[in-house]
Amino acid sequence: MSKDPFRTRDHVADFDDIVADIVARSTATRASLPMLADIAYGPHEAERLDLFFPKGPRRNLPVHIFIHGGYWRMFAKSDYSYIAETVTSARAIAVVIDYALMPAVRMAAIVDQVRRARQWVLDNIASHGGDAGRLSVSGHSAGAHLATFLFDERSAHPPSAALLLGGLYDLKPLQQSFLEPLIGLTDTEVGAYSPMSKSHSSRTKVTLLVGERETEPFHLQAKLFADRLTEQRLTASSGIVEGRNHMDSVRDLGVRHTKAGTWLYDMIRAA
Repeated sequence: MSKDPFRTRDHVADFDDIVADIVARSTATRASLPMLADIAYGPHEAERLDLFFPKGPRRNLPVHIFIHGGYWRMFAKSDYSYIAETVTSARAIAVVIDYALMPAVRMAAIVDQVRRARQWVLDNIASHGGDAGRLSVSGHSAGAHLATFLFDERSAHPPSAALLLGGLYDLKPLQQSFLEPLIGLTDTEVGAYSPMSKSHSSRTKVTLLVGERETEPFHLQAKLFADRLTEQRLTASSGIVEGRNHMDSVRDLGVRHTKAGTWLYDMIRAA
């Protein structure tokens, strides 16, 4: 029987080792970088975000939001603190957000939470030394999917740049994947929350990345979404992270001199 191309564990032999490493890196980051933890952006217990700061004075710094993946059903912001290493090395404030997980909540709630986390940043980041006018965003896997809702047609204040790594932009195939009994995406959710069918703001410059060793659906979806964004007159570019799979590519985002880390660093500096 063929392996499910969306079941990451089946295609990444060292999945557990990579997860353990990113959790360890995140623990070290929280101990070493200046930060404010568990700031509420809403009433739900999952509606929390962490701020990480570069060392030194804070005034009108760029701001970068990171949204974690996990197929909308696993992981937490604390697992991805290490992304702040690259962000703060670019002299920006890192905002690592949490959201509620499926199936306890539905997709509509998660998308709303991500939008409200962004609104908290717009309303409050100046008091922490950040400039909301210099906002960028990145996300991995399901986080890349969620990041698109910060520069869709409903976004009055889209980020200047977005980096989408290993993302999912058409949810329909997931209804036939291992996820079906776990999160049960409905036809309504597929129609309402597939970025491929949405319009997006031309004010956001988008970079779509895929690990070279990711399965075919991730490569195909990135290509089709890049084409879709270009049709909508966005500046959209694509890249391959050589030698990387779905998990070690995101680990690289927090390691400054890797290819993925350099892409993130350069995007923040340009923004």
